Amino acid sequence: MDPERKALYDALDRNDALALAGGGPDAVERQHQRGKLTARERVDSLLDAGTFRELDRFVVHRCNDFGMDARRVPGDGVVTGYGRIDGRLVYVFAQDFTVFGGTLSGAYAKKICKVMDLAMKNGAPVIGMNDSGGARIQEGVESLGGYADIFLRNTLASGVVPQLSAILGPCAGGAVYSPAITDFLVMAKGTSFMFVTGPDVIKAVTHEEVTQEALGGATAHTQTSGVAHFAAEDEQGALAIVRALLAYLPQNNMEEAPRRRTDDLPNREIPTLDELVPTNPNRPYDIKDLITAVADDSQFLEVQPDYAANIVVGFIHLGGRSVGVVANQPAVLAGVLDVNASVKAARFVRFCDAFNIPLWVIEDVPGFLPGTAQEHGGIIKHGAKLLYAFAEATVPKVTLITRKAYGGAYCVMNSKHLRADFNLAWPTAEIAVMGADGAVNIIFRNELGRATDAVATKAQLVANYRERFANPYRAAELGFIDEILRPRHTRTRLIEAFDSLENKREKNPPRKHGNIPL
Repeated sequence: MDPERKALYDALDRNDALALAGGGPDAVERQHQRGKLTARERVDSLLDAGTFRELDRFVVHRCNDFGMDARRVPGDGVVTGYGRIDGRLVYVFAQDFTVFGGTLSGAYAKKICKVMDLAMKNGAPVIGMNDSGGARIQEGVESLGGYADIFLRNTLASGVVPQLSAILGPCAGGAVYSPAITDFLVMAKGTSFMFVTGPDVIKAVTHEEVTQEALGGATAHTQTSGVAHFAAEDEQGALAIVRALLAYLPQNNMEEAPRRRTDDLPNREIPTLDELVPTNPNRPYDIKDLITAVADDSQFLEVQPDYAANIVVGFIHLGGRSVGVVANQPAVLAGVLDVNASVKAARFVRFCDAFNIPLWVIEDVPGFLPGTAQEHGGIIKHGAKLLYAFAEATVPKVTLITRKAYGGAYCVMNSKHLRADFNLAWPTAEIAVMGADGAVNIIFRNELGRATDAVATKAQLVANYRERFANPYRAAELGFIDEILRPRHTRTRLIEAFDSLENKREKNPPRKHGNIPL
């Protein structure tokens, strides 16, 4: 090779090495000491081996103030590009805390915007790995404008391509709003934090003292705020969740999720389900026992398992098909709907509808949670979100009532009246305005007041009411229930139902968008 040509290639190698070094060996060592991977290590862990193709490796910031003109690092604190997960195309960005603390500059924002634009053009998911000190103060409004450019793309991509966020370090101030717009948010315990204002500002303004972990750690956001969907023990666990989640999702809103091969027979009977619902209507049971029993290979990826546990949402495969599950949980607060459960489920339903994922709704709900805290907290508005989400959804929708379906909650949980395609019930289903005890107290108030033995009289009236109304047959007579089936046949019937709905076509009225009660 002639010397001139060799010099060109040597210069490329030197520049590549500078970019790959990030903030240098000392900064990388500090990152590892914090229990954190570097940006490039995260990309390599997330993607199929050898598939990552980096873009904009040599981009540098444009700031000349505060001595920044002498501090330019190739890549400028974020690694961007594309690769594959289980052979499927994805676009990624990974913030690099070893370079300027991962702070966002105008040039850095443009790198992220470029991969988001490419994802939209090519119909592929976007995955962001966040680890940043926030806006780069030296750049002022240019950095803030960069955040806004990203927020716009998050919004335009919403419902078009799946957007997943892994919080693997600090994420504060305006930086939190980008992951908040994305579809699913995974945090690593102990090393990731999210908050609009940090502990120091809170102490100065409100005199509250709080740690970063208590304010915005993984536990706080998966159990209390509901901001995050998953908490992993470490970064590798967080990235494994991202990979697992993608297996249930399509590439974009014009496609369906990939079918999964399984040896689990579609006509498999499940005799244990015949005994799942207790004969005592006030006794709890775990609805997850039903979900895992029916799912292919008993695999269920639960979303937000630690938040609003009175409702369960997540993904299964059923006959190889990806299906979203929304289920009341009788083991927690008797499965009532409250503010948090309504918002959690509504968001999940709208995601599934946006990405062509059929919905299986499991209903055992005694109603909405009563109390001043719920009423003043807006249960009317928040409960309406869930109703709106089910009514708006046009994907295949199948509801199974296992036990209680009372009052307005019956309507809200994907009833026939909200365009559910199939409404099934077990013989244990109780479909009524309210429970037998409450109904008797209202209907027979006068009779009970005159009875010589009010206790015995009420017991008989409750038994009569339950026999006449607290069953699925009245609703079946009216066509609100399509089929009453033995629990052991549930898996077979669900697979048949979703197979029959494979070519479903249903549209909402032409409009710019609806006005969901936010």
